Amino acid sequence: MKKNMNLMTPINSLGYGIAGLNILKAMANQVNLSCFPIGNVEVTRQEDADVVKEAVNRQITFDKEAPCLKIWHEFDMAQRVGSGPLFAFPFFEITKFDDLRINNLKSASAVIVASQWAAEVVRNNLGEQTPVHVCPLGVDRSLFNEKGNIPTEQCIFLNCGKWEVRKGHDILLRAFTAAFPAEKDVRLRMLPTNPFLSPKEKSEWEVYYKSDPRVQIVDRVSSHLEVASIMKQATCGVFPSRAEGWNLELLEMMSCGKTVIATNYSAHTEFCNEKNSLLIEIDSMETASDGKWFRGDLGEWASLKENAFDSLVAHMRSVYSTWQQNNLAVNDFGIQTAVDFSWEATAEKIKGAIYEG
Repeated sequence: MKKNMNLMTPINSLGYGIAGLNILKAMANQVNLSCFPIGNVEVTRQEDADVVKEAVNRQITFDKEAPCLKIWHEFDMAQRVGSGPLFAFPFFEITKFDDLRINNLKSASAVIVASQWAAEVVRNNLGEQTPVHVCPLGVDRSLFNEKGNIPTEQCIFLNCGKWEVRKGHDILLRAFTAAFPAEKDVRLRMLPTNPFLSPKEKSEWEVYYKSDPRVQIVDRVSSHLEVASIMKQATCGVFPSRAEGWNLELLEMMSCGKTVIATNYSAHTEFCNEKNSLLIEIDSMETASDGKWFRGDLGEWASLKENAFDSLVAHMRSVYSTWQQNNLAVNDFGIQTAVDFSWEATAEKIKGAIYEG
């Protein structure tokens, strides 16, 4: 007999919304799921719309005593559906929680996180007595796979992730030009739309990156099918991030069989290793501050100075050299990682955390 569950989550094209939609779809056949969307629902495929509609319609007969899974920010967990136990599932890049975050997370019966790194952060801030469950996120292999990869006449480094200092965008262009001061057959392709930036902030990033004519900035696309197509046209994914709550695009690039470069720090260490990634080793930390979203009061993140920067440059040069020799192989270890990190596996782990403890 299926168990009942209430789900609170965004369903849209942003990070929480993508995770929420895929978790909903993976769990829909396993539990009686009543969905209470956070914000407006945005889907691009009819099959997704049908699943979401069915779960939302169950609000009419939802079980008020059933567990409530809330996929949302760690500082806004106090509100829930029903009177059953609350399972808070946040994604965060910080290492220090303020009182608002601590109080909101302590209102939950247990905390679910996507990585061992995040679990350690929770325990360090809330105490060892706090129930914490690690349920890694997944990837949709029906969209992101090695089929249809397109060879190109240029070596294309692709970065996906909204304009942010946290994403390493303040140093990525400098690393690219250091690696390739004059090469003509190399490109840096950016998929960086950030809906939370002002027009002035967006323009500042674009003007800076367009100073190198080899940089291509791709406007926001309307579907994940288009994102997958862009990934399949790339040579290598490059993700010099200071901190991540998961970094789904990195896993999606792996799933497409692409070589990836990534920092060896934060949540994506749950699936990144020396077999499936070219790792930028982090030997120092710095205050998490970007003057906009991070003000220096929420802990530290990876420093991308000196050794880390040089490592990024060296990895980009190595990929380019291998590509020139036609020896850049399919990332088979990355594909196997993606197979292991499925949304179905995510749903199974969530069920175990909620119903088995």
